[in-house]
Amino acid sequence: MNADPFLLAPGTRSAVPPLAPFDCFAAPSASAFSSHDDSAQDYLFGPAWLPDGRVRFRLWAPDAAEQGQAVRVEIAGLGPVPMACGPNGWFEAVVPGCAGARYWFRLDDGSTVPDPASRWQADDVHGPSIVPARDAATAFAWTCPEWRGRPWHEAILYEMHVGLCGGYAGAARELPRLAALGFTAVELMPVAEFPGTRNWGYDGVLPFAPESGYGTPDELRALVDRAHQLGMMVLLDVVYNHFGPEGNYLHRYASAFFRADCQTPWGPAIDFRRPQVRRFFTENARYWLEQFRFDGLRLDAVHAIEDEGWLAALPGELRAALANGDGAHRHVHLVLENDNNDAALLAAGYDAQWNDDAHHALHVLLTGEDDGYYRDYSAAPATARSGHSDHGGHGDNAAAVRGVPALRHLARVLGEGFAYQGERSAFRSAAQPAVADGVRRGQPSAHLPPTAFVCFLQNHDQTGNRALGERLAQLAGRDVLRAAIALQLLCPQVPLVFMGEETGSTQPFLYFTSHPPELARAVRDGRRREFAATAAFRDDARAAAIPDPNDPATFEASRPRFDDDGEWTPYYRELLAVRRRELLHRLAGCQSAGVDVLGPAALCARWRLMDGVELSLWLNLGNEAVPCTRPCHDRSTALHESCAGAAAALSAGLLPQRCCVATVCELAAARAR
Repeated sequence: MNADPFLLAPGTRSAVPPLAPFDCFAAPSASAFSSHDDSAQDYLFGPAWLPDGRVRFRLWAPDAAEQGQAVRVEIAGLGPVPMACGPNGWFEAVVPGCAGARYWFRLDDGSTVPDPASRWQADDVHGPSIVPARDAATAFAWTCPEWRGRPWHEAILYEMHVGLCGGYAGAARELPRLAALGFTAVELMPVAEFPGTRNWGYDGVLPFAPESGYGTPDELRALVDRAHQLGMMVLLDVVYNHFGPEGNYLHRYASAFFRADCQTPWGPAIDFRRPQVRRFFTENARYWLEQFRFDGLRLDAVHAIEDEGWLAALPGELRAALANGDGAHRHVHLVLENDNNDAALLAAGYDAQWNDDAHHALHVLLTGEDDGYYRDYSAAPATARSGHSDHGGHGDNAAAVRGVPALRHLARVLGEGFAYQGERSAFRSAAQPAVADGVRRGQPSAHLPPTAFVCFLQNHDQTGNRALGERLAQLAGRDVLRAAIALQLLCPQVPLVFMGEETGSTQPFLYFTSHPPELARAVRDGRRREFAATAAFRDDARAAAIPDPNDPATFEASRPRFDDDGEWTPYYRELLAVRRRELLHRLAGCQSAGVDVLGPAALCARWRLMDGVELSLWLNLGNEAVPCTRPCHDRSTALHESCAGAAAALSAGLLPQRCCVATVCELAAARAR
């Protein structure tokens, strides 16, 4: 909390025009807070420019309204401006145009708070908010105004942490390299304003304000524009399930934002039952798509959003809002992270979900790890409610039994999308012993297209939530890793590569923050206690060696090297060229044609592409060659082999160990057409 805002140097005069006496302080009518406020660009939250050149400030402060308290907006150069209290807990004031002015709200107890819908925070989360320029998005010198994006099946995603790249300008400088490798989209980890300058982004507290430590809002627009110049989409990771622990003032004047009866891992759940709360986050999603021209959003951990009615309605509302003007005919993509494997949401307008099942099954196969949630993938698949006994066998039963549990989970992932489609989760059941029948996870997903699933071998969570942030290049053998990468990049599910994977980086990706001292100690000690519960860190000395998230050295150690002189960059370039040349134009409408388990760690997955050609991926992560039970008898072409000679061996009926081979078969029906 700051006590004395906006102290100007002696003799300094504000450039903001003086306020006319009693300028527009009448209580607003109920219609002023309707969902169609065209006079203020249709945004209820945040500063809005009116057609006559004035700026409207609004704050939803139901606690203050209920208690009869006064709220003022304090604007640099104007002083305190009283806000009129309107219906449903809204406060409003309208003032002359004041682009660039710093402001915040002063509550009745004398405390000051930033605008929860601030468009920019130059002085971090506790400082004043800044009024944006009028028509900031349209005034920006976009070089690709006709850009409409790419269809979802063309997405080849690259997950990037902007701060580790040197901010918005530094991230923009990486884009030509990524485009040359073959990526068609980048996905930015969250950039909403968080405390300090080092953070993953999931501790954001001002969802509309681009992180000031990375640069200005226009520098973020320049990053998006540069990607569009290169033919790349840009998706943004957004966090709607919680606010961070530092700098969130909502509880002081809008406690109704949160539920008293429902907790999440981050504290009280956000109350999506309230229309104002739903509107706040719907406007935020629209803001990023409209004002920064992002091509899509990835919604973080939606399983922690209690009212999924809002989630189901969001895609339609966003696409309707963007259907006219500059948004007409745009490809807008919405992606979920959802531990619940809720297939119904994917049928409600979302393009895809991050497929944790694919990652977990592959990780167990590559590393042998079975702690924590990996336990669900190292054990035999459980029974679903539908009565199906084992979800691993897509070929003959004897072959299915030969596959190790993780391989059978992977077989279902490749054939049907989710591994868990209503089966009991041993890991979650152990964590919730009060659930009598155990915790069941997921819904049937075989009806969804393969492109409804984002497939990754690593991401920020799966790497950074390890105590030491190790990457797969350190955890798995070279040959099996090459095979897994080939499977990931050539299967019809949408691939996502985490920054550094493409160069085989061995720098860790660690959890890092820049919290104030007391919170920093709590986070450091809590993280070490959490890992002390695992066998590897029960020893006090080992637990003490876990890097301190708040130490700047932890952040610096997480910067990947982007050297292109190793073997991994050419390998990624080769695989992405195959995907772009042979597969992208065939993926719309593709369907699974089945999965055969060939051995303990070997399978063949097949898909019928849109032109009738059949794509087959032959994978063997084991240490022994296995015979091929279903060779393609039609015209077949090898697209890729992860190790030399594997395609020739496959033609002879033997799939070598630790390899992946991709083939396409021009079936007789396709030739007839």
